[in-house]
Amino acid sequence: MSIVFLLGRVLYAAIFISSGYNHLSKVKSLSGYAKSMGVPAAELLTAISGIMIIVGGLLILFNIMIFYGALLIFLFLVPTTLMMHAFWKITDPGTRQTQQIMFMKNSSMAGAALIIMYFAYGIR
Repeated sequence: MSIVFLLGRVLYAAIFISSGYNHLSKVKSLSGYAKSMGVPAAELLTAISGIMIIVGGLLILFNIMIFYGALLIFLFLVPTTLMMHAFWKITDPGTRQTQQIMFMKNSSMAGAALIIMYFAYGIR
């Protein structure tokens, strides 16, 4: 079963490490989009969120302080999902559907972070 846990950690962490790298290497373009979505201090928050998800992903990947890694990812996903993928505000059907898919994807990853926190903390 340890191989299943390892594979799950690799697959879960990969999207956050990769996305975090993109946040840091493309701060200008990503923060421009964030600013257009109403994010205050978009450039700073884009960089901070990139660091959060890289660190969170690495902690989960290497099974080190996994509770805190999942917490960092959860704390990134909740505001990001609500601000960046507010599909209910969009009138164009195609764009609305895309944003709804992104909202649900992020929501499921936030749920997975909570499950990781639950098992890492050992609460039963």
